[in-house]
Amino acid sequence: MKFAVIGGDMRQAKLAELLAADGHNVSAFAIDKIRLENGVTQQTSVRDAVESACCVVLPLPITSKEGLLNAPLSTGIHTIREIFAALRPEQIVCAGRVDEQTAQMAAGMNLTLIDYLKREELAVANAVAAAEGAIQLIMEETPITVCHSKCLVIGFGRIGKILCHRLRGLGAHVTATARKVEDLAWIRAYGYEACETDKIDGTLGNYDVIVNTVPARVLGEQRLREVKRGALCLDLASKPGGMDFSAASKLGVKAVWALSLPGEVAPVTSGRIIKDTIYNILSEKGVT
Repeated sequence: MKFAVIGGDMRQAKLAELLAADGHNVSAFAIDKIRLENGVTQQTSVRDAVESACCVVLPLPITSKEGLLNAPLSTGIHTIREIFAALRPEQIVCAGRVDEQTAQMAAGMNLTLIDYLKREELAVANAVAAAEGAIQLIMEETPITVCHSKCLVIGFGRIGKILCHRLRGLGAHVTATARKVEDLAWIRAYGYEACETDKIDGTLGNYDVIVNTVPARVLGEQRLREVKRGALCLDLASKPGGMDFSAASKLGVKAVWALSLPGEVAPVTSGRIIKDTIYNILSEKGVT
């Protein structure tokens, strides 16, 4: 099968190599800062890259800025419209974290855009890589061991669940927050301390590590004032994030916004996760 991999970070670079290693014909575009192995053809034109491709794989997230292809491994700047203009309606086009404006543009150009990040098998596996990357950062950015540290995880979604499990496995004292009563019940069932997300005020000074997974402003200036000196605030939320980094800097709070952690810490595994998900999508569509 012919694949085209367009833009992205090391996850997409490894994806292209893994697809080629499986025996597929793979072309890449906007991944020109590195050399791709396994016979991947690196094209200088998007039209050449996607020509005769059955499946086109775009980045996660698909855009870096409004209207621009997410392509940190490219020496050029490319618009989403430029990429879409080279595609054909009959091609299977997959991308990750597709914003509403991009989805509307694709529909207006008669393209069917499948968001592979909405697939549960990818989201769960991706959460594992994100949680491991978060623990790596915690170890690097704090002068204490994870064991016996007091950790607050804001949000009990996929990443929050796995991160709590990993942290407790390392001996941390874990508190998790959620808004829904059923999630709070699960937090307690797993043996973590539970707190409603809206009721963390007055408690933040108790923690050595605070990890936010909620993509909404939950750590504003007032709450950041409570954070004790030397504590780490780690934001894993996608844009716009959940922390006021300007306020954190002003207050001297150590704050890190860790975007796209799976691609940073585990690009090979992340590329394999995307590959397996793409195969599942193609299988469901009867394409082999």
